[in-house]
Amino acid sequence: MTEQLQVLLTRLGFRFGINGPHAARTMMVAELRLLFGHTEQEASRNDYTMAVVEQNVLGKPTRKARALTLRHLASLYGLDTANPLFRALRRLWPLNESAQPMLALAVALARDPLLRATQDFILDLPIGGSLPRASVERFLGQACPDRFSTASLKSFAQNVAGTWTAAGLLHGHVRKVRCRPPAYPESLTLLLFLAYLSGRTGQRLFSSGWINLLGGSPDELEELAQSASHRGLLVLMNAGGIKEVRFPGYLTPEEEKIRQEVSHVV
Repeated sequence: MTEQLQVLLTRLGFRFGINGPHAARTMMVAELRLLFGHTEQEASRNDYTMAVVEQNVLGKPTRKARALTLRHLASLYGLDTANPLFRALRRLWPLNESAQPMLALAVALARDPLLRATQDFILDLPIGGSLPRASVERFLGQACPDRFSTASLKSFAQNVAGTWTAAGLLHGHVRKVRCRPPAYPESLTLLLFLAYLSGRTGQRLFSSGWINLLGGSPDELEELAQSASHRGLLVLMNAGGIKEVRFPGYLTPEEEKIRQEVSHVV
């Protein structure tokens, strides 16, 4: 990926680099549910700080723990209505509780380079294939050489496996097994939106790496997209096998200009 493309995607809410919250935490779906349950959809970053640090809605034992949790959540999700990824997350979040883990995973992948580095590794596992912890540690050690101690590498591997398990792509407590996650119109909408922000349009939206997270057949994905369109989550037009997908109200005019720049760079 070119530096120019990274700069543009960063302006749309993505994060790059070599650091990420998964060095210390999972994607924290339980905390996100609590936080969103105590704040309005239009809440400001100040409101989230007040809820986590001052009101302690997440039930953390010390002020330092509250501040650290807020920092991790902000790194993963933005917690800022100026961030189009976060706005889309909050827009879709209350519509279907079952879709929330995949919604969280999608934004976490866009914003945590460490987690994103494991995506192909997880998706390349066959459905039903087992994933020993040692193989996760070995992969991470090769992907990030000389970066983690043995102890921290073990913790990193556990965090990554915990996130992929919470999102439904792995199953099991001790022995992890690759499985296909449940798919919902809300999660497909956000994944298509991420592909759209990344410069894809039309039919190419459905063949992006984001959509590969669901692993559905083309017919299943189209059915989900039709359902999302009927519910007003997106606009899907299909004429003669040519698809067009739009996301009314998801981007400001300035953000749409940036997205168009991305499409020219990709």
